[in-house]
Amino acid sequence: MWNISWRDHLWQNLKQPWDVIVVGGGITGAGVLRLAVACGLKTLLLEAGDFSFGTSSRSSKLVHGGFRYLFNRQFDVTQESVRERQWMLKAAPHLVNPLAFMLPNFACYSIPTHMLGIGLVIYDLMGHTLKNHRLSPQRMRWEYPALNREGVLAGFRYYDASVDDSRLVLRILREAVAAGGTALSYARVERVLRNAAGAVCGVAVQDTSEPGNRSAEVQAKVIVNAAGPWSDDLRQQVGGKKRLRKLRGSHLVFPQAKFPLQEALTLFHPRDRRAMFMIPWEGVTIVGTTDTDHEPALERDSAEPFVSREEVEYLMEAVSFLLPGLRLQHTDVISSFAGLRPVIAGGAENPSKESRAHCLWQESGLITITGGKLTTFRVMAHQTVEAILTAVGGGKPPSKRSAVFDRLPPLPQSPLEHATLNYLRGRYGSETQALLDAAQPGELERIDCLPNLWAELRWAARAEGVQHLDDLLLRRVRLGVLLPEGARARLARIRAIVQSELGWSDERWQQEEHRYHEKWNKAYSPQPLT
Repeated sequence: MWNISWRDHLWQNLKQPWDVIVVGGGITGAGVLRLAVACGLKTLLLEAGDFSFGTSSRSSKLVHGGFRYLFNRQFDVTQESVRERQWMLKAAPHLVNPLAFMLPNFACYSIPTHMLGIGLVIYDLMGHTLKNHRLSPQRMRWEYPALNREGVLAGFRYYDASVDDSRLVLRILREAVAAGGTALSYARVERVLRNAAGAVCGVAVQDTSEPGNRSAEVQAKVIVNAAGPWSDDLRQQVGGKKRLRKLRGSHLVFPQAKFPLQEALTLFHPRDRRAMFMIPWEGVTIVGTTDTDHEPALERDSAEPFVSREEVEYLMEAVSFLLPGLRLQHTDVISSFAGLRPVIAGGAENPSKESRAHCLWQESGLITITGGKLTTFRVMAHQTVEAILTAVGGGKPPSKRSAVFDRLPPLPQSPLEHATLNYLRGRYGSETQALLDAAQPGELERIDCLPNLWAELRWAARAEGVQHLDDLLLRRVRLGVLLPEGARARLARIRAIVQSELGWSDERWQQEEHRYHEKWNKAYSPQPLT
C-alpha cells in the first residue's frame, strides 16, 4: 500500500465516478472516509499536503475531555469528549494510552480547592468513572521536589489519555484504504465543480507533489469539506460566509533528561489563569498550549504556523512558575511546534473562551464538517456520514458500534519486549508483522532514548506514501521534534536506511535535506522567526 508507484496508479484512475469525495486528510477527513467505506460508499479522500499535515499532527497529543471547558460552561462539549476518550481507550489500545495528571492548586489561582474537587468529580462522572483523588501539599512536594512551594494549597490526580496524533490519522486512513477506500496526498482541491442547477458535483484537483504536475476534474455525488482551519476557503466558493476563527496553539519540547515527568501536570498560567499542560510523550516533555489568533499575514508569509517569541516567553513563564527547581532555560528547548485550530467564531473577546463544539453545514450540495476536537472525530464523522446518506438518497447509517479501528493482531513472534511490540501494534495494527519482517540487521534497536525503532523508518519509506523528507521525520516517525536539531546528527543513518526504499537519487536526497532543514528552521526550531 502506498509504495513508489501508488500515486501514478491513482492519478490514472482518478476520473472514475465516486459516491463521495472528502477534502482534507486530517483526523476528521480520515474518520469520514472510514465510516463512509463501512457504509459501502465508493469514497475518495484528497489532501492538499501530506496526510495529517495540518492540525492533526500539531495537537497537544491528548485524548481528553478538556477539564478547562467546564470552567467555560461548555458542559456538552466536555461530556461528549470524555465519553469519546473512554471509547478510544477501549477501541485503540496501545495507540491511545491512559495518562495520569497532577493538578496542584495555588493560592494565587483564587480557586477554592473544594471547587476544583467538585469539578473533577463531575468530569469523572461524565465518563462513568471516579478515579481522581486529592493530594496533600506534602505529598506533592515529595513527588516533585522542584515544585513551587509558595502558596500551594492541595492537589488532585486525575486521568485522561495521550496519543501520537499523526499515527492515529495514518492508522485510520490505512485501515480505510484496506477496506476499499482511496486516499491521495499532495492533491490540492483548487475549486468545486457545479452542475447546471448550481449544486456542487465535483472538484478540480492539482497534483502538488512536484511543480507543474497533473490536474484533473473529478465527479462525485457528494463533496465533503473536512479541511479544518481552511474549510472557509472552500465554503466561500459556494457563497458561504466566513465562520471560523483560526487559533494557534503553540508548544515547546524539552528532553526528558532535563525535564523528567512520570505523569502530566496541569496548571493555570500565573499571568491569565489559562489552563495548560506539561506532558511526558515519546521520550520528551511537551509544554503547551497557547490560544492565539493567527493573523492572515502570517499565513501569507509562512506555509506553516510557528511559535512566536511572545508565546515562547509565555510558555517558559509557566514552566518557571510551576517547577522553579528545574531551573530550565531557553537553551534547554530542543524543538517547538504550532498548529491551527478550526474554532467556530462566537465573538468571545478571549480566544480561550470560544466553544470547541463542532458544526455541520450544507450549502449548495457542499457538506462542511468543522470545529470540534481530535477527541470527538468519531462523533463528527457519524454526523457527516448520516448527511451523506441523506444526500445520496438512502443507505444504512453507521451504528455507534461501527468499527473505526480494526482489531489488533496477536503479539508477533519476536525477541522484542512485549512493551515494544504493543507500541508497534498500536501504531501499525495488522501491518506490524510486515514491518518487523522488513527490518534489516540492527534496525530493531531503539533510536537513542526514544521508543521508536529504526525499522519504522524503513517501513514508512517503503509503504506509507512518503513524498518528502519532512513527511518521514515530522509525521511518520517524529524524530524532527523528538531529537535535537531535527535529528541532524542521525541523518546519515536515516539516509542509509530509506534512500533506496524511496528511490531517490543523491541529487534528490540533497534537495530533500535542504527542504527539510529550511522547514524545520522556520516552523520547528526552538528559535522562532519573530
